[in-house]
Amino acid sequence: MAPQCCVSKLLTLVTISIASLGKVSAFSISSAPVSSLLAANTAKINSLRTVAQKYEDAPLDDMFYLRYCLNESPEDEMLAKLEANMKWRTGEGKSICSSAKAAVEAATSSSSWDNKPVRDMAPHASIINKYITPSQCLTTTTRRGDLAYCIRAGKIDDVALMSEVTREQVSEFFIYCREVNNMVANIRSLETDRLVSLITVNDVSGVKVVGGDANFRKALGASSKQANDLYPALTGPTLLVNLPTILSALAKLFTPLFPKEVRKKIKFAKGPLSDVTDLMEISPNGGKSRAKFLDDVDRIAYE
Repeated sequence: MAPQCCVSKLLTLVTISIASLGKVSAFSISSAPVSSLLAANTAKINSLRTVAQKYEDAPLDDMFYLRYCLNESPEDEMLAKLEANMKWRTGEGKSICSSAKAAVEAATSSSSWDNKPVRDMAPHASIINKYITPSQCLTTTTRRGDLAYCIRAGKIDDVALMSEVTREQVSEFFIYCREVNNMVANIRSLETDRLVSLITVNDVSGVKVVGGDANFRKALGASSKQANDLYPALTGPTLLVNLPTILSALAKLFTPLFPKEVRKKIKFAKGPLSDVTDLMEISPNGGKSRAKFLDDVDRIAYE
């Protein structure tokens, strides 16, 4: 595990920063201390670990297994999801997980977070990093200690990007991002004794109703769906912000058709990030822009 003095400083995925803690979030999967959750689920964790250890390089940290215990799935479903995850982690996802682990270890090897290895070790980084930067894709923390993953797909030159990579390669990049986020959330959960969740802030300003590259949108959707299966009990609300009027109306019309577990996590809002030109403005040194963003997240995500 990375030393606390490293992880509690500036962390970046494309950018991740760890801020001060506050009260427990309203959407938290559990408000109990992590130490209590680990103790209460010792038997289940050991059982899950036994299943995982049939595979090479099974995760050692208890937080990996605790999130399965907190997912409120029937035991047979929980075990099936773990089996599927382990097959992925030792198969097609092996290089993603190995790179993410090495990147986090390198990023926390000194007294402050070094983001360069995290970006450099991302899948297909030599191409994708030209088009996806911290200006358009950034993870920071809320005042309450959860991670807030922000993405502005409309600000990414998806046509140029997709002329150089495949849909599968872009999906791998975003799954790597989620793997790093998950690792950081688990480290923070153990450090703070509070279960850390991941909020997604999807700023759709600039997204083309017609045009753009459909394969990029499909890659985003595929990676999001896969991440929900790979990282149980991690995600909090998804904030869809700054939708054009026609998209907002359509989204709200069809939202009731989504499954209840998905529907209850979607929140629509105008305003957040609307005055932000570059997502680095909401990083820890962002001043007024960061303060306003954190106020907006407090108001929308935690109500």
